[in-house]
Amino acid sequence: MREISQEVQARLDSGASTFCRCWRVTRRDGVVLGFTDHDAPLMFDGVRYEAASGLTAGALDLSTGMSADNGEVLGALSDAAISEADIAAGLYDGAEVRQFLVDWQDTSLRVPMFTGRIGEIRRGKGAFEAELRSLADDLNRPAGRVLGRDCDATLGDARCGVDVTDPAWRGSGVVEAVGGEGALTVAGLAGFEDGWFAGGVLIWTGGANVGARAPLRHDVSRGGARVLSLRTGALHPVASGDAFEVIAGCDRRAATCRAKFANFLNFRGFPHIPGEDWLTSYPNRGEVHDGSSLRKG
Repeated sequence: MREISQEVQARLDSGASTFCRCWRVTRRDGVVLGFTDHDAPLMFDGVRYEAASGLTAGALDLSTGMSADNGEVLGALSDAAISEADIAAGLYDGAEVRQFLVDWQDTSLRVPMFTGRIGEIRRGKGAFEAELRSLADDLNRPAGRVLGRDCDATLGDARCGVDVTDPAWRGSGVVEAVGGEGALTVAGLAGFEDGWFAGGVLIWTGGANVGARAPLRHDVSRGGARVLSLRTGALHPVASGDAFEVIAGCDRRAATCRAKFANFLNFRGFPHIPGEDWLTSYPNRGEVHDGSSLRKG
C-alpha cells in the first residue's frame, strides 16, 4: 500500500496542485540520469532532474495483486540527454526506472509512484518511446530450459563450444556499394559458399559504425557480386570502403549443427521430440506398435 503523508494529501486535495513527475533512470553501465516534466530542473537525493529533456509520460496502469504494472514514456533524442547511439548500444535495455510525484516547491514532499525497468524501446526520427515494466513482470518470464527441437545455445558460447575465431567460421571484407533495405555489396568473402553467413553477425571494423554489431538476414550472390543484407539498419551511414568482420550463421537445426559445424555432440536441442502431429495420431492397421523407438536409424 502506498503511504502518503498528510501534508502531501492536503496539497493534492487543495485543487491547486504544484506537483510534477520525475524519473530516475539507472543505466546498465551504472550511469544515473534524472528527468522531469516540470519547466525547471529539480534536485533531490543527489540527482539532478533535467527539465529540458523533452520527456513526457503516457498512462501508467497500476493494479493490485500480482498483476504487472506497465506504462510508457516518450522523449526527444539529444546528445545532452538520451542519444540514439546509447540506445543502440543497449545501455537502456533493462535499465531501472523510478517514478516520483514531486512537489516542485518542496521536493521533500514526494510520493514514489512506480519502480520497474525499461522494456521495449522504439526509436524513430529524433524521438523514442520506451515501455515501462514493473518488477512483477519478472514473474512472467519463463524459468529453466524450454524443450524444443532447435538448439537453445548461441553460436560460440560455452554451451555451444564452436570457436568463432576460427577462420572457417569468420571472414573479413569491405563494402563496395550500398543498396536499399540494408543490402551491402561486399568484397573479400570469395572463399565462402553462398549463404554461409546468413543469420550470422557482422562486426564493423572501419567507418562510422566501427565497433558496432549487426545481425545478418541474407548472404547471396547476385550477378557475380556478394550481397549481405542487414536485418536492422546501421546506426550511422555506411559508405563504400567500410571494413567489417563477419561470423557464420547458424539456424539452430540439428542438421546444420552436424553438417556445417561438425558439432552435434554439443547440440542443445531435442531433434527427436514428438511434434504436435504425434498428439493427434492414432494406430493404423498394419503398423507395428511394440513400444520400440519411433526414431529410424
